[in-house]
Amino acid sequence: MKAIVFDQFGGPDELHEMDVEVPQPGPGQVRVRVKAAGLNAVDGKVRAGLMAAVRQTVFPAVPGGEVAGVVDALGAGVTEVRVGDEVLGWSDTGSYAEYALATAVAPKPADLDWQHAAALPVASETAERVLNLLGVAAGETVLMHGASGAVGTLAIQLAAARGARVIATAGPANQEYLTSLGATATLYGEGLVERVRALAPDGVDAVFDLAGKGALEDSITLRGGTERIVTIADFGARQLGITFSQGSPQRSTVRLAAVAQAAAAGKLVTTVTAYPLDQAATAQRVSDAGHVRGKLVLTVD
Repeated sequence: MKAIVFDQFGGPDELHEMDVEVPQPGPGQVRVRVKAAGLNAVDGKVRAGLMAAVRQTVFPAVPGGEVAGVVDALGAGVTEVRVGDEVLGWSDTGSYAEYALATAVAPKPADLDWQHAAALPVASETAERVLNLLGVAAGETVLMHGASGAVGTLAIQLAAARGARVIATAGPANQEYLTSLGATATLYGEGLVERVRALAPDGVDAVFDLAGKGALEDSITLRGGTERIVTIADFGARQLGITFSQGSPQRSTVRLAAVAQAAAAGKLVTTVTAYPLDQAATAQRVSDAGHVRGKLVLTVD
């Protein structure tokens, strides 16, 4: 099968197409004929070697942790999924390929296209995990740093569904986008503390940092301490006494199915920019640069 791989750590140019063996599903796994693969910032960090201390990489390595496609083979013990089912979920093997293995998948609604399906697993799990860690509740105000990406797009809407008010930061080009999602938008950078205090004179109850670009000190100032601040992007968090939240092994396919149904019904907005599989290097270059609006997805024919 065709797959995108990298043979050593480095920049996006390390990614190239290669013929590799089609993976065979083990117990509890399904094999998915990939229609779309979600692209995440962590893919670029793994490729660059920034995750080498916490995640083993075996070369040649196929990137990608989420997938949408058609089940074409079942491993031993799989009973809830059938060959031919359309699914979305988290891939056990790299998803930048024609086939991928997965253990945790949910049914894809017929009204949800492949690209938008692939945008949901990682972003929805991350958004809900952090909102739960923060204990976001109705009537509270949540500050989200760098909220125009895939996780932020969903986190704004999920927080609003809980009855919370969201103040979200992004660059000038994404201010209207954040507003369209239901957030009160403001610019990041110098003067942030004053801007947020003007928007929330009574203070903010929680902070969700999605950017990892030096906003934690301002967050501590706004919160008056380190409680109820969580980052998914700033590796210096622990030195400041702030929670750094990584991916959870507890992946709820029931919850993913509900999110997919909400997206299919138009109750949850997803924004996607798609690239064909052979342009994976270009897509990762865009991701590495930051400022992505919504989700980057690779399509596989």
